[in-house]
Amino acid sequence: MAGGHFGPAGVAKERAEQYQGKVTFSVIIACVVAAVGGCLFGYDIGISGGVTSMDGFLLKFFPDVYEKKQHVHENNYCKYNNQGLSAFTSSLYLAGLVASLVASPVTRIYGRRASIICGGVSFLIGATLNASAINLAMLLLGRIMLGVGIGFGNQAVPVYLSEMAPTHLRGALNMMFQLATTTGIFTANMINYGTQKLDPWGWRLSLGLAAVPAVLMTVGGIVLSETPNSLIERGMQDEGRKVLEKIRGTKNVDAEFEDMVDASELANSIKHPFRNILIKRNRPQLVMAILLPAFQILTGINSILFYAPVLFQSMGFGRNASLYSSAVTGAVLCSSTFITIATVDRVGRRFLLISGGIQMIICQVIVSVILGLKFGDDQHLSKGFSVLVVVMICLFVLAFGWSWGGLGWTIPSEIFPLETRSAGQGITVAVNLLFTFAIAQSFLSLLCAFKFGIFLFFACWVLVMTIFVYFFLPETKAVPIEEMIFLWRKHWFWKRIVPGNPNDEGSSTELGERVERTTD
Repeated sequence: MAGGHFGPAGVAKERAEQYQGKVTFSVIIACVVAAVGGCLFGYDIGISGGVTSMDGFLLKFFPDVYEKKQHVHENNYCKYNNQGLSAFTSSLYLAGLVASLVASPVTRIYGRRASIICGGVSFLIGATLNASAINLAMLLLGRIMLGVGIGFGNQAVPVYLSEMAPTHLRGALNMMFQLATTTGIFTANMINYGTQKLDPWGWRLSLGLAAVPAVLMTVGGIVLSETPNSLIERGMQDEGRKVLEKIRGTKNVDAEFEDMVDASELANSIKHPFRNILIKRNRPQLVMAILLPAFQILTGINSILFYAPVLFQSMGFGRNASLYSSAVTGAVLCSSTFITIATVDRVGRRFLLISGGIQMIICQVIVSVILGLKFGDDQHLSKGFSVLVVVMICLFVLAFGWSWGGLGWTIPSEIFPLETRSAGQGITVAVNLLFTFAIAQSFLSLLCAFKFGIFLFFACWVLVMTIFVYFFLPETKAVPIEEMIFLWRKHWFWKRIVPGNPNDEGSSTELGERVERTTD
């Protein structure tokens, strides 16, 4: 007689109310040290725009752009339009895209720490190459190595933070990554403000100082504890329980440990996470892993942060004033992260995303109207309107910082089950870097073509993503990371796709590992 037996089904019971533990010193230190990985991403975003507006850098690598920059009567929107200059910025993100996919199996098989260390070492090599570059090929090779570092770091760090943090503070502690990112952006802007006076070699110092967060990330990866989820997934249950007891500050971790063991049994039965992530019951998470990072970039924030000095110079600000204005936006972004840390586990993710989206739309429309009415091809903004543009951009950056800035990383890192978590984060990072690459490579051309309409272009996308969040993103506040599956089963839309029981999907391919046994 033929019979059937189902393999591991993952977490089948909600135990969230039984979770014990508190915020311990060890978990805070681990999260702070790991989050330094965000500095790599932030420092590069902030440093690129400042360096590409420095005369010494342009004369060395992009003399054509330098010549166009000197033509004060040329079209304001098009003076920096150069694909080679765009490639300097965007090549890093294309390399990061590929690296993030390679990092996924490394993170799963060898642990989160291994990817963090790989990211730090790669970024250190890239910073060294960039600071000592003597030609464009060497400069681009350095950028590619920086991209590899970002691909590994962005893949591992958000997952590390989500797994180490206690459920009730996961949002706030995961924001450490965004805080480190925004701190890196602000630090880079301030460094650019100082090094632009060190003509003609100041750009080398700006690029070379990227080695500092790279060293911190590498050392942090060496000294940190591995996450209990990763240890249990790799068969080290006793060690995993010890780490869990340490970071929760209590021996009574049975409920959380059982969830991790259940999740790891299913995870270990899945031999092809990227194939498994395509099955129907993982559809909601896959949609979020693709759309959330894409939406984060389509807010237009990276365009402003990459090219803030260039953008402000195009609007008629002087060189010093443009770098100063971009430093102000960096400071605003950094400070806005504290709003998220204080509120994300109280008011929830959805409220922050929706309110931030509304404010971003209003600010972008106002900036577009001002530029459309008061700023032509060969005109300069008056002092009053210049100040108003900077204020509106700062309010836009503020709204982004408390909403999509951090939550665009936090939510994807917390919604995937253990068996597809590394693959899911790999997809998240890859999509983020793909859109970052596309926007970085095309922004100067878009600015030239759309002129003031560039802000309306991004405002339309913010409207789309705000509507999407309202209808399709469930609230993940206070939901244990290994029990997220129950959230999708209760959502008005996703419950039509996610089966009520993980064994309801019928085929062994969809379940990832159903063990068929036949008895005579």
